[in-house]
Parts: sequence; structure tokens; C-alpha cells
Amino acid sequence: MNETAKTPVETEADTPEKPEKKEDSLFVFVLKLALVVFIFRSFFFASHSIPSESMLPKLWNGDYLAASKWSYGYTRYSLLFEPPVGDWRIFGSEPERGDIAVFKHPVSYEDYIKRVIGLPGDQVQMQGGALYINGEAVKREKVGEFIQPMSGNTTCAGAQFRSTGDDGSRICRYEQYRETLPNGVTYMTLDFGRSRYDDTQVFVVPEGHVFMMGDNRDNSLDSRAPAVPGGGVGFVPVELLLGKAQARIWSTDGSAEYVLPWTWFTAARWDRIGDGL
Repeated sequence: MNETAKTPVETEADTPEKPEKKEDSLFVFVLKLALVVFIFRSFFFASHSIPSESMLPKLWNGDYLAASKWSYGYTRYSLLFEPPVGDWRIFGSEPERGDIAVFKHPVSYEDYIKRVIGLPGDQVQMQGGALYINGEAVKREKVGEFIQPMSGNTTCAGAQFRSTGDDGSRICRYEQYRETLPNGVTYMTLDFGRSRYDDTQVFVVPEGHVFMMGDNRDNSLDSRAPAVPGGGVGFVPVELLLGKAQARIWSTDGSAEYVLPWTWFTAARWDRIGDGL
């Protein structure tokens, strides 16, 4: 007697899994990567380039730095792409005198970088090229010349500062001074001689604002000048502070060409990379 063969019942374990589409995997990877970048750039660190010489001698044109986003709190300007999600500020904290801060220009909203000199309620004034805070002269001492090699993104402030190094290279020579703020923060500044903002009125810093200055005192449009696009910044609202500069992560002399990758390395100023601020 012939028995009818029974078809084995397929179980879930026996069913072969459908391979995941490569397109789906790539999309998920890119989405996760974008989310990580958004979180990191919005809440931890952001990179900023130095486009001018207003912060010489500490920061050079062509330096790239990392700024900590948590130092002064978060606003919509902290978020990557700065989405229009209303005016708010959380975990806000006031900067300290001497901080090198990245901030939004109060009018043009471009990224700027200067040093925090005055806090709310402070009286700030320049007299004869010397800085005064609350009526007291900030300690200032000459410490010799600052010498900077000329390069693709470095030009001297004038013919009188151009010189030649011992090796025949073209250099810029500037007078250099060490300033020490009342809280003990010390840094170098440059002096080109008599200039427009060596003597100013007394600036009284309003509540919720800070007074910013460049270390290159005679080549910096800062809080000593009214806030206009491409010019001074006036008093800077604390909600426009984006972060505190922490370290240089890259530096280039301006000789690199995008189409020639090896020049990215020959143009690097390796001795300036990784220096804390």
C-alpha cells in the first residue's frame, strides 16, 4: 500500500532572510553620521577659521581652532545651520575676562573672534594706547618684537614693518606688549604706534553684554567701534556668544591649492597645530 508523501511544514527558522538592500544600509549610515555630526557640532565643539590679523600675535590668519559650545550656554545660533526656532538660551553662563570667544556680529551675524575685556557694569577706556578697566590701568609691559614670516595669507600692516630675517626670508616686525588683566589672565598685544582707537570715551558695558577687543589693537574693529556690517561690533549681547576658543587644530600659510593635495601638507604650519588657547 503506497503512502502519500507528506510535505514538510516550513518553520519560521527555515525561511531564508531577505538580504538588506545596500541602498537602505547606505541611507541609514549617512543618516546616523549626519545625526552624530549635528549633535557634536551643536553641543560640543565647532571649528572656526581665522580670516584676518586682528588677533595677532596669538591667532594668525589661516589658523583653525576648536571652540567649546557649552562654555556660555546654548541658543539657536549654537545649533548647526542655525535653524529659526525662536529666541532662547539655556545653561547660560557669563564669560571671564581674557576669554577668546567666538560670537555672532550683532548686525550682520557673521562669525567673529575677539578677546573678552569688559563684563556687564565695567567701565572700559583706552588712553594713549593703554587699556583702563574701571578707572585702573591694566598692567602693560614691553617684551620685545613679534616676528611673523610673510606668506600667502600674511602681509605686513605697512612698509615700515617689513624686514628681512637672518636667513633672507621676508618677515614682519611689530612691537609687542604683555597685558595682565585684573583677574590674572595674561596675553600678548601688538602696537603699531598712534592710531584712531588709542584714545576713546569711557564705555560702560550694559547688562547682558560684553566688551570685546582684538589683541592686535591697531588693526581690529571691535567694541571700540559702533556695530556695522563689516566693521565694529559695539557691545556684544551674551546670547550671541557661540563658544570659547580652546585649541588650534590646523594652520596653513595660504600656499595650498585644492587641486594639488600634497600642497595641503607643505602649506601646513605644523608648529602651530595642537596649541592650547
